[in-house]
Amino acid sequence: MRLRLAVPLLAACWAAPAYGQTATTGTPQSLFTHQIAVDKGTAPDIRSGLRDRRVFVDEEITFADLTGDGRNDAIIRVDDGGAAGAIAVYVYSTDGAKKLHAIYRNQRLYRATVAVQGAALLLSTPRYSAGDEICCAAQSLQRTLTWSARTRRLVLRSTRRVGG
Repeated sequence: MRLRLAVPLLAACWAAPAYGQTATTGTPQSLFTHQIAVDKGTAPDIRSGLRDRRVFVDEEITFADLTGDGRNDAIIRVDDGGAAGAIAVYVYSTDGAKKLHAIYRNQRLYRATVAVQGAALLLSTPRYSAGDEICCAAQSLQRTLTWSARTRRLVLRSTRRVGG
């Protein structure tokens, strides 16, 4: 399944203009760096961070069918390379369109992690208490997002605290 999405994505990458590409041209990482950088919905600080190479698209892109259309969608994290870790998460899909487009954006995160459970995206962020080390918050906030055919976006279905 990953290969079925990755091949057309890589082909699109070769035709992409130089803006936003990195030294890893020809990879899913460079494709999504470009996609996020030129997307009108991308926050200005993320866009400028990608352009100035202060932030980067994590090379570990997750592919899963979150929309239920039988094709994999791409789950991309933008990382600051430091203590803040993953600061943004995007999901790109071709569902209902001929081109890749964002079906989810969260651009104000800190140390975010993502996981896929069936057709749900689980997005977790730490919730620190007094005495917690930056690496090891006792609690996290976990958001569960699933596809809405009506809005054609991933939507928040539940939020819960985990741990501590």
